[in-house]
Order: sequence, then C-alpha cells, then structure tokens
Amino acid sequence: MKLCYFNEWRLGVIKGDSVVDVTDAVKDIPHLDSRDLILGLIAKWDSYKAKVEKAANEGKGQPLKDVRLRPPVPKPGNIVCMAVNYMEDGTLPEKPQINAFHKAATAVIGDGDTMVLPDAPASIFEGEAELALVIGKPATRVSQADAMKHIFGYTCFIDGSARGLPPPGNVFFQMKSRDTFAPIGPCIVTADEIADPQNLAIELKNNGETMQKFNTNDMAHQIPRCIEWVSSIHTLLPGDILATGTNHRGLHSFMDGDKIELTVEKVGTLRFNVKDDLKRTWARTTRLQHKEKGGEGAHTPQLTGKHAK
Repeated sequence: MKLCYFNEWRLGVIKGDSVVDVTDAVKDIPHLDSRDLILGLIAKWDSYKAKVEKAANEGKGQPLKDVRLRPPVPKPGNIVCMAVNYMEDGTLPEKPQINAFHKAATAVIGDGDTMVLPDAPASIFEGEAELALVIGKPATRVSQADAMKHIFGYTCFIDGSARGLPPPGNVFFQMKSRDTFAPIGPCIVTADEIADPQNLAIELKNNGETMQKFNTNDMAHQIPRCIEWVSSIHTLLPGDILATGTNHRGLHSFMDGDKIELTVEKVGTLRFNVKDDLKRTWARTTRLQHKEKGGEGAHTPQLTGKHAK
C-alpha cells in the first residue's frame, strides 16, 4: 500500500495515477493535528489496516496530477541519517566504521516543494539521494534478526548539506539541519510491498541529467545492522525516519533553479525545486569527476556569487 498526505493534510492511498482519501476511516485515532494522524496510524496499523484497505477500495479517487502531495511523515520524532554507509561502488578498501547523525524534523519538505539555500558561507550545497526506513513499532536494542520487523515502510529521502561552514569541527548541526534540507516522499510504501529493500536501484536527476545512480546492495552496513546499532543508542518510535546513506561519488552542487528528481525502485519518484536568492554558482561536476580531474578538495569550488573565495 502507498500512503500519502495531500492537499490540506488529507490522508490518502495512492492507486495507480489516483489518490483515494481515507482520512475518515482513521479519524478516531487520537491526534492533535491532522499531520500527527499518520504517526497514530503507523502505531496502530495492525488494527486499522483492514479499514484503510476497505476505504481505499470503496472510495472515489482523485487524479494525482490534480492534488498537492505533502510529506508522508510531516512531523517525525527523529530523523537519523547513516553516515558514510556505502562502499562507493565497491571502491573503498575496507568497510567504514558505522556512524550516524540527527537531522532536525523541522527540515522536512515534500514532493513539489522547494529547498532553499541559506545565506551562509558554505563551500557547496549538496543533496544526497537515499532510501529511508519509516519505523513501525518501538525499537530498543533490537537484534539484527528482529530488526526488519520494526520497519513500517520505505520512502525517498534527500539529505541536504551545507558543506564547509566555519568554524572547522563545528559542522554537523549547521550543515544538516537547515530548514527545507530534508525532502521526503512522495509516499510511504508499506514494507510488505518490497521483498528485498537491500536490492533497490536509486537514481537522482538534476535538470533531467542523471547525477547519482547506485544500488542499495552496496551498503557498507546493511539495514538490519543499521537498526540494531541506532536502537542500541536510543529508542526508535513509530514514524521515525532512518535514512540509510548514499553513494558520494555522484554528489554535486545544488543551485538556484535546479529541478531534482529522486527515484527509488519500487518506492516512487520525489520531485522538488532548489532556490538560492544569492544566485551562487558552481561547476556541475560530481565528486568523482572532480577527483578524476585532479581537483583540490572533495568537491568543485564555488565560481561566482556571495561568499566565493
């Protein structure tokens, strides 16, 4: 099943090219705001799944092209992002140590929304294509053997980054948690729809050009290990998002006017725009291309605009 929010935060099920409103079937779940409803539904899924399916089958659909999709989890309690979690197409000599960081939940935007680049002296702005897990039930110190039982579903995720901000060593909070730096969507695909999340193609296009293309089978630490490790540090709750990392070789500059499309096999395509009021520019060069050309540093330098050196 594909669950989404649309228009004025109505809960829907996507069926082909249409969406069916199922809000009334679950409105008795306690919630303060319609944007919280998905968290309660995830937590009570076993009791409400049949009701949602019945409403989706009997309801009248609206064309997807006529609605505004919203983030499928607008207010996650936690967003945890795995760091350096790919073998970079098998080019890394050894598996990196497992690591992660938090991203602010207020950074979430959805399909069709806009990532806004801030007036900050970043050396580059990037967006990392990722498969994200949506947690289905509380996970505290779970084993790898039980980890997959805690996944409610999957969604597309972009980890926006403002790289190189001063002072050195004081970076992750101000680099990762900027407003609009966590696009997710277009929907949640429930876990029963994806037999093997460890073998999904991921492709990111910028203005129609493929920039990132890799497979989740290249993860250094696979999904059960990620859940095991993160849940050993803090409890994961229903609706929490665990982003599983990216292949860095295709990372490149995000600039004003960019139109981004992230497609995860069996999940869908997330589309959003990029806006920079300062109109700063960088070469459209991936990290791999920059390295192959003998460039200094991890990425291409800023060419024009405020903060250029």
